[in-house]
Amino acid sequence: MSLPCAGCPVRDRAACAVLDDAERAALARAGRIRRLTRGETLFAAGDDAAACATLLSGALKVAATDAAGTERILALVHPAGFIGELFAPFPHHDVVALTDSELCVFAQRDMSQAVARHPRLAEALLRRSQEDLHHSRELLALSGRSAVERLATLILRFAEAASTSPCHASRQFDLPLTRGEIAGMLGLTIETVSRTLTRLERDGLVVRHGARGIVLPDPARLRQVAAPSD
Repeated sequence: MSLPCAGCPVRDRAACAVLDDAERAALARAGRIRRLTRGETLFAAGDDAAACATLLSGALKVAATDAAGTERILALVHPAGFIGELFAPFPHHDVVALTDSELCVFAQRDMSQAVARHPRLAEALLRRSQEDLHHSRELLALSGRSAVERLATLILRFAEAASTSPCHASRQFDLPLTRGEIAGMLGLTIETVSRTLTRLERDGLVVRHGARGIVLPDPARLRQVAAPSD
């Protein structure tokens, strides 16, 4: 059964958007939909399963665990993001759902054949990988910044990922990371994350709804806070 491309929520943003309708239909026949619940693993470190996927909805983390059992989040995957190495499995990293998520999954063999047939698909996947790597490096490079700059930047990244527009961040979304995960990713303590989030709320930069809901009254003001203060 072919994937339901016509109703795909990332149809115009995923790498396969460069294909025409016939090419996309052919690729869809090789794929399948997979749904993950929060905390479920898509790929585990050391997996031999050769597969790759496009995230349709939800959020994923790419993480590594050291010998002491401490997890470090290396990257976040947002809708339209591509997960998988086309010519090798994930040898060292876990890919885990941060929220209930839906993915379009392909065998690595089928995706490799599609890339060979359609060079522009390879170019689109390369661009996507470069963008994801840039965003990951940007977050990892925040260690020299203040706590408020780090947290503001992360919140903005989630706001941008939640938006269907490439030009505007979403004003309302759910934060998929726990405070502990945020602390680990940003190199802060959980207490510092809590205090900083409270400060952003007190300053009118964010409004919290429930455990995870975030509203940004003025994303431009938050962007000013996130900008380097050099």
